[in-house]
Amino acid sequence: MSDTEADEVFESAAELFGLLATPIRLKLLSALCNGERNVSELLAQIETTQPNLSQHLGTLYRAQILARRRDGTQIYYRIANQKAVTLCRAVCTQMALEMDGAAEVPDDERLLPGRRRPASA
Repeated sequence: MSDTEADEVFESAAELFGLLATPIRLKLLSALCNGERNVSELLAQIETTQPNLSQHLGTLYRAQILARRRDGTQIYYRIANQKAVTLCRAVCTQMALEMDGAAEVPDDERLLPGRRRPASA
């Protein structure tokens, strides 16, 4: 891979990380992993205001992470970019394992800094 190609990969990854850098957007992806939802259904699952939810949905839609369709007065959202979901799932699963404390995650594979397992007796 050339330096130019590597730069493009890093820029693309950074853009995706930036889009997913808010908890509400991660919650939206999680809620939509099980299928299409309308705005009312999403509001019932995610504690926020309708304008705030709409803003985040719009951002993810414009970034082509989500797709949408209209049915009468309802707008339904669904996942359009599976790589975003795969990345989100991998990172959130890793974080959950580390926060659980019971997980045997080697120190060099940890995402959370400063978390060490107790030394064996």
